[in-house]
Amino acid sequence: MSRLQVVSGKGGTGKTTVAAALALALATEGKRTLLVEVEGRQGIAQLFETEALPYEERKIAVAPGGGEVYALAIDPELALLDYLQMFYKMGGAGRALKKLGAIDFATTIAPGLRDVLLTGKACEAVRRKDKAGRFVYDYVVMDAPPTGRITRFLNVNDEVAGLARIGPIHNQAQAVMRVLKSSETAVHLVTLLEEMPVQETADGIAELRSARLPVGRVIVNMVRPEVLDAADLELVRSVPRAAVAKSLSSAGLGGARRGGNAERLVSPLLTQADEYAERHTLEHEQRAVLQELELPVHELPLLAEGMDLAGLYELAGGLREQGLT
Repeated sequence: MSRLQVVSGKGGTGKTTVAAALALALATEGKRTLLVEVEGRQGIAQLFETEALPYEERKIAVAPGGGEVYALAIDPELALLDYLQMFYKMGGAGRALKKLGAIDFATTIAPGLRDVLLTGKACEAVRRKDKAGRFVYDYVVMDAPPTGRITRFLNVNDEVAGLARIGPIHNQAQAVMRVLKSSETAVHLVTLLEEMPVQETADGIAELRSARLPVGRVIVNMVRPEVLDAADLELVRSVPRAAVAKSLSSAGLGGARRGGNAERLVSPLLTQADEYAERHTLEHEQRAVLQELELPVHELPLLAEGMDLAGLYELAGGLREQGLT
């Protein structure tokens, strides 16, 4: 299993939720996982029902079997100060620059620099070892930018290495790309069984492969339960309205005993059935598209009660059962 798990997806597909569930799943049985947020939305804190994350690694959950999940919200400005101290020993000078607003200016006008700092911090966590030579974290899970930006986000260090051909910036960029383009990394894409998210997923996978970035798996989120099978759907198309009304009356629904009219129930019921049949067909078509991508596909259910901490643990269990850990 790759040690850096990058999770991306079209907006609205629940990629942050999947990243959090994956971090919990990977932390099972005594493992330690770091969950990294790079977009500044504090979505991880909301999911784990905790206060806003600072720029420090903080334990936020305990997984089944005693594993631990830590979380980090990367602040580009503070990451740049770390960078200046690490490679140029400019800790004091960097803080002075921050007071003058130069750090904020640099990270705002140069979005590529922000991405270098964000990916660099995550890769540093992947490589970090303790005094005994063991990795501090068994896994690092990154809640990454959406699919439309993921390839450029991950590949930015390649561009930097080409621009800065010598020195610490070049060396750091190359070190980051060695992690991102190796078997240590897997980029997972989250989608829904809908046409636009599936198409964006297919396009994102093509871009990642073109950039030689390691694609992991496709995770279909918020899958609705199947309430009608193929035989039921055929009945929806073929059974006469009168027969449906008669069956409702026989069941005591809308019949004389209740003073109602079974016929009144037929239209809304058949409308619902038609809508379900249409959605079922669409989902079947989108599953076929995903299968053509030749990647492992996993599905997570739509939780009827909505997403809370208990639901997050439920999704983590589902990922474990499907062999994603």
